[in-house]
Amino acid sequence: MDQGNTAFLLIAAALVLLMTPGLAFFYGGLVKAKSVISMMMMSFGAIGLIAVLWAIYGYAIAFPGAEGTIFPWSIDSSAIGLNSLLEVPEDAAFPPLAFVAFQATFAIITVALISGAIADRAKFGSWMIFAGIWATVVYFPVASWVFNFGLAEDGSFAYGGWITHGLQEAFGLGVIDFAGGTAVHINAGAAALALAIVLGRRVGFAKGAHAPHNPPFVLLGAGLLWFGWFGFNAGSELAADGTAALAFVNTIIAPAAALLAWLVVEKIRDGKPTSIGAASGAVAGLVAITPACASLDPIWAIVLGLVAGVLCALAVDLKFKLGFDDSLDVVGVHLVGGLIGTLYLGFFANGTGLFMGGDGTQLLVQTIAAFSVMIYSFVLAFLIGFVIEKTIGFRVKNEDEIAGIDKVVHGEEGYVLAE
Repeated sequence: MDQGNTAFLLIAAALVLLMTPGLAFFYGGLVKAKSVISMMMMSFGAIGLIAVLWAIYGYAIAFPGAEGTIFPWSIDSSAIGLNSLLEVPEDAAFPPLAFVAFQATFAIITVALISGAIADRAKFGSWMIFAGIWATVVYFPVASWVFNFGLAEDGSFAYGGWITHGLQEAFGLGVIDFAGGTAVHINAGAAALALAIVLGRRVGFAKGAHAPHNPPFVLLGAGLLWFGWFGFNAGSELAADGTAALAFVNTIIAPAAALLAWLVVEKIRDGKPTSIGAASGAVAGLVAITPACASLDPIWAIVLGLVAGVLCALAVDLKFKLGFDDSLDVVGVHLVGGLIGTLYLGFFANGTGLFMGGDGTQLLVQTIAAFSVMIYSFVLAFLIGFVIEKTIGFRVKNEDEIAGIDKVVHGEEGYVLAE
């Protein structure tokens, strides 16, 4: 066992877990003061619920082994409860449970991302029910489509999800998704759009009507997300090597370029660059570089960041034109950013991109993967959310929304300045 790579993977897992509290601060600062507890609790609720479900059966669905190639999902019964993964094979690069822990943090952050679309108006209990069902029927299977890969005893490529290995068998070239542009960001973004439609618009929904109550929280959250993202991207190499170093560097420069691009768009459009724009631009760049971080030369990573910063800054205003209330721009940042990063590889991936010596096959398989995940996640998220709304209710009463839902839902206030 390689103790260096084991330590690298465990540290990466800890960094990715930190992203969810970071997301809680990022989202918490964007909502109004009387909804901050509700918003942050949806992230912390995801940590509690998804971590437990992952250990019980989530990993067994996401990584079902050599038989796990059936659409839409299968399960490795021996991995339920993780007891079969306690022993460390002599020739293993790292303990199986280190990989279990790393992938658990991906499942947690993916579910938590969705909550930003329904800020200020969702019941906590209904959110938790949705989170558990969506993780079971959407995230765990999609993670298997993308991340379930391995080697046979003879060293040959033995199995993989249909998005990665399956498309490679069909087209001779596999999808590139190094750290989860499809499984995490497109997946969560599509579900966020579905829930925003199901729950409807907030009271008084209009451009400029819901100002962030705490920009310092937003900047703190963005900083924690960026810090944790090094584990997310570089850690996905599962080894401390040159590929991890490339992913690490690209995770610095792409979001930096996106941050600058978003600020330029704000300056041109609104006359002033904002702290919220800086934070949002950085996150948009992080989203876009996620699938591409190990397959782009640094100069093309910078270009990707610039493209993502501009397009995501423009995309967040689509909700006002199209009439859906994605409260915290999960669609504009994560769905659009994930699509940009995934499809960009079809043009600029080293060796296979259309402009890098390829023949267009890479773009084809990237497109198939991106839109397959988007449609699957949107349809199921809409159905799950719709059933919850029509049975136990997903949205709070309008009067509770106006008053602020922290006190109603959790019996707490985010800020108690005087008795």
